[in-house]
Amino acid sequence: MLACLWEATAPKPGNVHPHAAFNDVCYADYLASAIAIGPAMDNATTQNLGTTILQSVAATRNMVGRNTNLGTILLLAPLASVPRTLSLQEGVADVLRATDQEDAAQLYEAIRTARPGGIGTAEKMDIYQTPPGDLCAAMREAADRDCVAQQYAENFAPLFEQIVPNLRTAIEAGMTLADAIVHVHLQTLHAFPDSLIARKCGITVAEEASRRAGEVLAAGPQPSAAYQQALQMLDRYLRDERHQRNPGTTADLLAAGLFTLLRDGIIEDAQAFHKRVHYADQPH
Repeated sequence: MLACLWEATAPKPGNVHPHAAFNDVCYADYLASAIAIGPAMDNATTQNLGTTILQSVAATRNMVGRNTNLGTILLLAPLASVPRTLSLQEGVADVLRATDQEDAAQLYEAIRTARPGGIGTAEKMDIYQTPPGDLCAAMREAADRDCVAQQYAENFAPLFEQIVPNLRTAIEAGMTLADAIVHVHLQTLHAFPDSLIARKCGITVAEEASRRAGEVLAAGPQPSAAYQQALQMLDRYLRDERHQRNPGTTADLLAAGLFTLLRDGIIEDAQAFHKRVHYADQPH
């Protein structure tokens, strides 16, 4: 999954990347995870959504032995399920409407298998109860506290209306794809307090991380020394000793945005990461 590889490789503040690891996970784990989910995502249009989610989580667990990508899987699976004859924005609503209780049960099993960090007692109890009538109903219950669930509840409108346009704008401004990913990561963290930080540290800390991301954006243009210095300060803040302030949900949203750019043919150059991007509808 090229979108996952690009997301993991960009040096986003607070996240794992080629030059920054956590005590229990490193860049290679994210590369392996991206490879692991490929077969399930490739088959997404031929099977129900819950199956794609559960297969992807199981494959990741078998490959790396831990949860590295549950949020990414939950975001990419509906997008990968859209037939190629439809645009993602048009088709994802149909995919979500078609879910049933079996999909919800598979979602709960996937969460139990992944064992994501930061889940509270109430959430743990929920995933061992009888699932609701469809997968989206399960997501709606968490939409007020989880950015991934919010995408399901709103037919991925925040992705299509904010994150994807922000990526396009950054690229059109002349940023390399790597720089664009980092910049939009900041914009997304500023706009949406990170759900993983909120689960681990509380909403006050998540909102403080959002505020600090806004300070980086306000420091100056992306190439400026002031911007880069503020970015380094944010990175240090997010990397506490236990990496509790890791903005993992923000990274998941960026992976979904990159998938959209690739799937809809907005970017066609797989080697574009460290250079300015050529658009599929423009001459090279």
